[in-house]
Amino acid sequence: MKINDEFAQFRAQQLTRRALLGKATQGLGALALGNLLTPAHASPSKTVRGRAKRVIWLSMAGGPSHLETFDPKPKLTQMHGQPMPESMTKGQQLAQLQGQKLTCYGPQLPFEKFGKSQIEICGLFPQLGSVIDEVCFIRSMTTDAINHDPAHMFMNTGSQIAGRPSMGSWITYGLGSLAKDLPGFVVLTSLGQGGQNQPIAARQWSSGFLPSKFQGVQLRGKGDPVLYMANPSGITRGRQGTDIAAINALNKEYNSLVDDPEIATRIAQYELAFQMQASVPELMDLSQEKKETLELYGCQPGDGSFASNCLLARRLAEKGVRFIQLYHKDWDHHGDIKNGVTLKAKEIDRACMALITDLKRRGMLDDTLIVWAGEFGRTPMSQGGSGRDHHNKAMTVWLAGAGIHGGMVHGASDELGYAAVENITTVHDLHATMLHQLGIQHEAFSYKFQGLDAKLTGVEGAQVIKNILT
Repeated sequence: MKINDEFAQFRAQQLTRRALLGKATQGLGALALGNLLTPAHASPSKTVRGRAKRVIWLSMAGGPSHLETFDPKPKLTQMHGQPMPESMTKGQQLAQLQGQKLTCYGPQLPFEKFGKSQIEICGLFPQLGSVIDEVCFIRSMTTDAINHDPAHMFMNTGSQIAGRPSMGSWITYGLGSLAKDLPGFVVLTSLGQGGQNQPIAARQWSSGFLPSKFQGVQLRGKGDPVLYMANPSGITRGRQGTDIAAINALNKEYNSLVDDPEIATRIAQYELAFQMQASVPELMDLSQEKKETLELYGCQPGDGSFASNCLLARRLAEKGVRFIQLYHKDWDHHGDIKNGVTLKAKEIDRACMALITDLKRRGMLDDTLIVWAGEFGRTPMSQGGSGRDHHNKAMTVWLAGAGIHGGMVHGASDELGYAAVENITTVHDLHATMLHQLGIQHEAFSYKFQGLDAKLTGVEGAQVIKNILT
């Protein structure tokens, strides 16, 4: 009896003001009070009609050079070895080249025209060139950050301030997940042969101030996909299920008192983890794929390559995962950029083509938005005689699928590739366009945080890039 009395007292003490107000919304006047207490976010069904059901975001970590990939600059070739015009660079923010002698450095790789659209890109991307009429290149992208971690943060969250939700978290918060036994937001990473294994912090897929159930879950493409997922020796799946049911019953009892969203998250995570024990091993087993599909991507089961991760991205998309983000590292070419980009092109070219092709033949490209982007671009000036420094005034990204106008180029950088000058676009514009294609009106999509309506697209007046849409 004493234990029961103490538990009753504990229950009474835990009925917090927050829980009381939360329960009050269940009575008369619930709608009005609920609007005051519940974090605001857009109802996608009441905004715009979305073309996309999901996003596959291909992150090229390290900052790919637009000048050796997708933005041809014959004038820069002509000026190779000459001083960089001071009129362009005077008073401008540079990274490691600040205060140094600035010399023009011509593109180190040849460019070719591909497709019916005759878009000119680096000739080391012939496979991507074969599907170039499905692709839209934005050659006028800019970003605010100039160093790796804050630039990743800005590209992922729309802010250089740590602790903001990632775009994948925003989307799963707004739309939920179509997957029953997998997370709504999944991250995969790969490292090529260059060896620059710069760490990617887990905060890049954090849910920030959103409930933690919306954070990204990293799956490993090689070895155990999730650590500690297998049951301990002697524990059957039935026994594990019974234990989880008991734990969740206690969590639900406690949550009925305190109405804490993090407890609800904990309950959901226990249930999801139990479901993933069965679903993830099957999902990650690429040996189930046809030989023709493995050859299309150019991968082997379990090799952990970018190509394998692209194939896994398609499988995750089929399972209903809302946001799939692939990081491929080793694009930080401060030196030997010619050989560096040559190696990277070989690692990603076929896989990018295969992902577009595979989704299209399965009827999924129409509702899958693919985005390819680094965290910034590279300078048209030489660094160390054979490389390029970080650069935020011009970069190239590309998109495909889900209502994107293929076979076109949007915007342009100047004749040396130093700064965007035509149809200048920002990371916030890119996020706004992504949300638009998902059916979310970005201006109305917010979450109350520290008294402000926080948004993925910020408050600077982001614009949907409408002329790249069909």
